[in-house]
Amino acid sequence: MGQLREDKIRTILFDLDGTLIDVDLNQFIPSYLKLLANSVAHLIPPKKFVSALLKASESVNANDGLISNEDAFAKAFFPIEGYSKEDIDPYFTKFYENKFKELQKYTTRKFVAREVVQKAFDNDFKVIIATTPVLPMTAIMQRLEWGGIGDFSYSLVTSIENSYATKPNLLYYQLIFKYLKLSPNECLMVGDEDKDMVCAKLGSQTFLVPSSNTNTNAETPKPTYSGALKDLLELI
Repeated sequence: MGQLREDKIRTILFDLDGTLIDVDLNQFIPSYLKLLANSVAHLIPPKKFVSALLKASESVNANDGLISNEDAFAKAFFPIEGYSKEDIDPYFTKFYENKFKELQKYTTRKFVAREVVQKAFDNDFKVIIATTPVLPMTAIMQRLEWGGIGDFSYSLVTSIENSYATKPNLLYYQLIFKYLKLSPNECLMVGDEDKDMVCAKLGSQTFLVPSSNTNTNAETPKPTYSGALKDLLELI
C-alpha cells in the first residue's frame, strides 16, 4: 500500500459510526428517539416530539452554512407545544447526562481503533473526528469513550454545536479545511459510507472501511484505498 507520509498526507479525518466503532443503527436510532422522547413525555406527546425532531433534522441536513447546525435545528424545532428552547434544554441536558449511556449496548468496540488512532498521533498526523454533526458534543464524546478512543487530543471533533453543514454536503469538509487551515490534498478521509468518500471531490485521498452501513453507488468516488481498519496501520 505504500505510506501516507510519502504522499504528503499530514491529516487524517475519521468517521465514527461504522469506522472507529461498530453500531447497529437499526436499533440505535429508534431507541435513541424513544429515550429522548420519553425524557420530555410529560410535556410533549412522544409521537409529536419524534415527528418534529425528524423534521428539524432535515433542516440540519439542508443547512447551507449561514448558521450553525444547532441553530438550524432550534429554528425548525422550537417552539414545540408552546415550549421554548430554554424550557426544553434542561431536560435534554439531563437525558444526555443520565440516559444516553443506555444506548452503548447497541455499539461494539473495535479494539484496533485505538491502535490506529494512537499510531496516527505517534507519527505526527493531525487527527480529526469527522462524524456526522447532528448530535451534541456530549453524545459524541460518550461514543468516543465507548470506542476506547475518547482520551486523545484531537484537532477537531465535529458536532451539532460547532458545524455549519453536514455530510455529504462538501461544505462540511470545506469548513473543516478552512478552520484548521488545511489543504484537502494533504488529507485522508477514513469512513464507511458514500458521504465519507465524497471528500475525494475536493482532492483528498480516501480510505473505505466497509461496514453494514456502507451504501456506495455508481456515483461514489472510487476510494484511494479500501480494507479493514487494521489495514490502515500499514499506511500510517
